[in-house]
Amino acid sequence: MPNTDLVEKDTNVAITSSLPKAPTDFKSSDESACENCHQVIYGPFCAQCGQKVESTLKYFWVVIMHLLDDIFSFDSRASRTILPLVIRPGFLTNEYIAGRRVHYVPPLRLYLFISIVFFITLQFIVTSENNNILNINDNKTVISDIKEHIDLLEGKQLSLKQNHTENQDNTERAEELLAITNQLATFSTFIIDLNKDYTVTENKALIDMTRRLVSLELEQIDDGPLSDKDKDRYNLLKANIAKVKNGESIDEINKAVTFGNNKDMNISIGFLSEDTNKKLTAFAETLTNKAQKAFNSDATPLVQEAISKLPQLMFILLPIFACLLKIMFLFSKRLYMEHLTVALHSHSFIFFTILLVQLLDIFDNYSETNIPFLSGTVQFAASALMIWMPIYLFIMQKRVYKQGYFFTFLKYNLIGMAYMLLIVLTGVIAFIWGLTDI
Repeated sequence: MPNTDLVEKDTNVAITSSLPKAPTDFKSSDESACENCHQVIYGPFCAQCGQKVESTLKYFWVVIMHLLDDIFSFDSRASRTILPLVIRPGFLTNEYIAGRRVHYVPPLRLYLFISIVFFITLQFIVTSENNNILNINDNKTVISDIKEHIDLLEGKQLSLKQNHTENQDNTERAEELLAITNQLATFSTFIIDLNKDYTVTENKALIDMTRRLVSLELEQIDDGPLSDKDKDRYNLLKANIAKVKNGESIDEINKAVTFGNNKDMNISIGFLSEDTNKKLTAFAETLTNKAQKAFNSDATPLVQEAISKLPQLMFILLPIFACLLKIMFLFSKRLYMEHLTVALHSHSFIFFTILLVQLLDIFDNYSETNIPFLSGTVQFAASALMIWMPIYLFIMQKRVYKQGYFFTFLKYNLIGMAYMLLIVLTGVIAFIWGLTDI
């Protein structure tokens, strides 16, 4: 019969010999003692209190790299995640649901990083000089239209002067020449106003109103008399342009932005008290005034504020979208967290694709003047990405939920319509929230 004591002794010896041994020549010092509990340390962590030996006081760039690593895990997982995210619909979601997660960036971390970069870039594009260049280019287009019309007027003027006959009514001819002369003076003034420096805050309102006035002028020349509503806008624009030039405050351009639910623009909600409705009406009037002021001058601060609210609102929208998926695929036996994973990956793809399109648009503006032979290719790539986006989302839904093409297409459209309503609501909330902060 085998000696069990001997076997147990041998086993203990083998286990003990396989464990790492503490250094025998260890000497207590500041470098080998825990800074928290002052116990002797033999590894990267204190065995007594668990504190990490490595100091958190580091060079700033090291801290930034650690922060980026925590957000996005800048390792081989990033390269294995981005490419499937763009070209393999549903792959990352199916891998994550199947439990094969260690090779890819987690969905929440991926969404956070991409959304942060996306919204920072979006705000930068809105406030950058590229927007001013686009506005200047738009001005050049309007100025070109004005010059064409001036050439036409000068041709008519010259024709009237050269082709005068004795039988022609001098009064009628004089009136026509006077009308042409007035139009020439008006459109020449438009060119002067549109050529003003757009970067000067005081000129922005003048240039924007002049554009709208030119549009109405050309519209009534080409299509005949304006409607009553357009006439009111036309007269108000002319009055406000005159006030801006005189340094006076301008009136509201129109009442397009209102927050009341009655004809008198007041708010009245049946189940609320009269005092509460009055407070809501006062709040709505404040928002209306802010909106009119923003649109009549420089709307950039309002756009900046609205964009700054979108990351928070979109993060709230994610679980709502996951609930929508849960309802639409109620009998798929999927857990809510699986639907949330679909929401995170699909939004990450959307933000990343739109970001690429924005960058391609910027590069296209640059290539038009500097690398013209690439302009068409860049435009094609941007268009292809926009077309790929809805196709990708359809294929992703098909591969994740594994339903037939008919039901996938039906649910895809229903989800799309519901989601567009949510996006519109999110935009309205961001707009109102932005108004409260300007």
